[in-house]
Amino acid sequence: MNHTPDPDVIGRADPADVARRVVERRDQLGMTDQMLAYQAAMAPRYLRHLLNAGPAFDPAGFARIGGALRMSWSELLEGRADAPPGQSEPGPRPLLLHLTEPECWALIGTHGIGRVGLPVQPGPAVYPVNYAVTEGTIVYRTAARGSAAPADGSPVSFQVDHIDDHLSRGWSVLVLGEAHHVNDPDEAERLSQLPGTTPWAGGDRPLWVRIRPDEITGRRLGTA
Repeated sequence: MNHTPDPDVIGRADPADVARRVVERRDQLGMTDQMLAYQAAMAPRYLRHLLNAGPAFDPAGFARIGGALRMSWSELLEGRADAPPGQSEPGPRPLLLHLTEPECWALIGTHGIGRVGLPVQPGPAVYPVNYAVTEGTIVYRTAARGSAAPADGSPVSFQVDHIDDHLSRGWSVLVLGEAHHVNDPDEAERLSQLPGTTPWAGGDRPLWVRIRPDEITGRRLGTA
């Protein structure tokens, strides 16, 4: 555990949210209430009382709970900063809308991070890549024999999405098409000048892959 945060920070924590995170982590580790209470050096009845009362009632007790669950104070009070999206509850009156092709291209923008799906054995594999949009195609750079390098002319999928956990809404765009290697040095040089095309993963990634869409669809999740 980290050093105990300021009492005002602990006092502002929602007991119900903290209790939910404790229970989720306990279940993730396959622990029972009795096991957690034992490792936190407290009686199971007192553990249940603490989860109802919140961290402000007994910060030291919650420090022991966090230690037993291998959670920091920030994870206890605020949740993981790097948790996958979709942790919050659905919004009121959720509404799923289908997007037009122009709306899909507008959401994808000129560049960003997307996921390319490749037809490999024993099953499809999906990898995150930096991408750029140019001339109605998706391009990205990878290692010549890397995991994200499809065979020239192979069918692929490409997905870009955005999730707003706080508002419980978001969108997703799916591109289906063929992947082709860019073999023209002049074209590869032009692509390297596009914004956002430097791979975050670093390393030598000289192969440019261009995805020519056959179909592009998208959905937006909002509220009525």
